[in-house]
Amino acid sequence: MAGMDVIEVTDPGDPRLDDFRDLTDADVRPDRRGVVIAEGANVVERLAGSAYPMRAVIGVRSRIDALGPALASIDGPAYVVDKWLLSEVVGFRVTRGVLAAATRPAPPDLDALLDGARRIAVLEALNDFENLGALFRNAAAFGVDAVLLDPRCADPLYRRSVRVSMGHVLRVPFAVLPGKWPQSLDLLREHGVTLLALSPGPDAVSLREVTPPSRWGVLLGAEGPGLTDEAMARADQLVRIPMAAGVDSLNVATAAAVAFAHLT
Repeated sequence: MAGMDVIEVTDPGDPRLDDFRDLTDADVRPDRRGVVIAEGANVVERLAGSAYPMRAVIGVRSRIDALGPALASIDGPAYVVDKWLLSEVVGFRVTRGVLAAATRPAPPDLDALLDGARRIAVLEALNDFENLGALFRNAAAFGVDAVLLDPRCADPLYRRSVRVSMGHVLRVPFAVLPGKWPQSLDLLREHGVTLLALSPGPDAVSLREVTPPSRWGVLLGAEGPGLTDEAMARADQLVRIPMAAGVDSLNVATAAAVAFAHLT
């Protein structure tokens, strides 16, 4: 395979595999937060085409070979292992057969990000890895330009979020809003962004009646509690998704997809 150096490894304790070791708890270990892990061939391929500098790949021979064209321009090692050694190293059974590690880049300049974004998702206290990954996948699907998070949100680059997003978290720019929340939402208004807060409340306007502003931000809260009153008070408009009687809410990623589809 052209591109990455293919190296066979038979020792699970080989220090060259340390980026992939014990991934079950790597998301919460401070020493591992500089490493982004992509799991599965599709996600590894998207990582190879992203701005994230790839460090290494590990996988069974068939997966490494199949990724040859995608990895042709990548410098670095591709470690070939059998499926049992792979599972022993990462700490769980790897059904997708391949993982890649990349270096986390510096966060984008927030002012530059806001200057160039017309469609924005703004998240409050969204700390479920799977919901966050699914939301990023939906954001990519509907052409959302950026995702902004409050300080309580989970890290979008956690392994499970990257996997559930199908790697699309690697292509949608994101940043954590600085300063005190929700006062930091005023930064969006300073950049001419109209804030639409999703709420099931009776005082919210039906999404069907909303004419998309030229620049908008959809404000979404965590599964269960939803948005805080303080965050909703800083929105320009409360918006609800019309639903059948007896159902008052959707999964947050699903609600985001409905809103994105209407507004785009």
